Amino acid sequence: MLQVGIIGGAGYTAGELIRVLMHHSKAEINFVFSTSNAGNSISDIHQDLVGILDLKFTDTINPNIDVLFLCLGHGNSVKFLENNRFSEDTKIIDLGNDFRLEADKVFNGKTFVYGLPELQKEAIKKAHYIANPGCFATAIQLALLPLAENGLLQSDVHINAVTGATGAGTSLSKTTHFAWRDNNFSYYKPFTHQHLAEINQSVKQLQNNFSSELVFMPNRGDFSRGIFATLYTQYNGSLEEAKTLFKNFYKDAKYTIISDRDIHLKQVVNTNNCLIHLHKHENKLLITSCIDNLLKGASGQAVQNMNLMFGLEETEGLQLKANFF
Repeated sequence: MLQVGIIGGAGYTAGELIRVLMHHSKAEINFVFSTSNAGNSISDIHQDLVGILDLKFTDTINPNIDVLFLCLGHGNSVKFLENNRFSEDTKIIDLGNDFRLEADKVFNGKTFVYGLPELQKEAIKKAHYIANPGCFATAIQLALLPLAENGLLQSDVHINAVTGATGAGTSLSKTTHFAWRDNNFSYYKPFTHQHLAEINQSVKQLQNNFSSELVFMPNRGDFSRGIFATLYTQYNGSLEEAKTLFKNFYKDAKYTIISDRDIHLKQVVNTNNCLIHLHKHENKLLITSCIDNLLKGASGQAVQNMNLMFGLEETEGLQLKANFF
């Protein structure tokens, strides 16, 4: 049994991670670290676990676990690892953005591999440290990588993506209060969202001459979870050629599915799936991509990476059904 530690245990991603790992046949939660909740029952915070999980938060760590998940706010993983030491055998998966970019991937002699399985599966299998991708970045990259691999991103890509309220985390702000979010819609960080850097990095990994712009408009939706992204760019091939290209790229992907029908969020919420749909209009290709931001966009993908790192079945613990109704 893999012994698992979770740091930053009170947030949404940690809650989803606990839920997935509880049903993982090869892993066992050793501790869940939270300084603000130490000594309290985990089910006091993650109330879906009442009567299911008899475990308390702790403010101490076991340095000899097999795998450590960092579910901290962006920028805090570096601080935590500077102040805490783990066994050289402990593998680390960071769900924050501290190590995702090439310029940041080496820390104290540790080299973090970017953990998008559809792009980096073989590197992930050999990795000791993983930088889990961002949620927007996952949905958008999976919509673009087949075109990039074939050198077909030759013009600007226009991206509009909507995320649910859980994307903002548990900390309260003006735009996370129910009265503000309910029946409301807004954009934020237009053109400058932090996930653009990792998206560009992955696109250029496959198409190094990409020099066009990713024009990204992130939006806040009035639902709890999920990301629905629409992207369009110039494309001179036929729709059938595009479908073949995408299906070939993802033929061995466990969780990325090309749908011949229109897609919607309820098909993916509560799953580790990414659904992609293609539509051609004149010389433009419209690509629609949707994921659950807390699973394929965070904790589910982190467990998928853990499975690959330890030579387990990639789907272990992740056979989840969508909340359709």
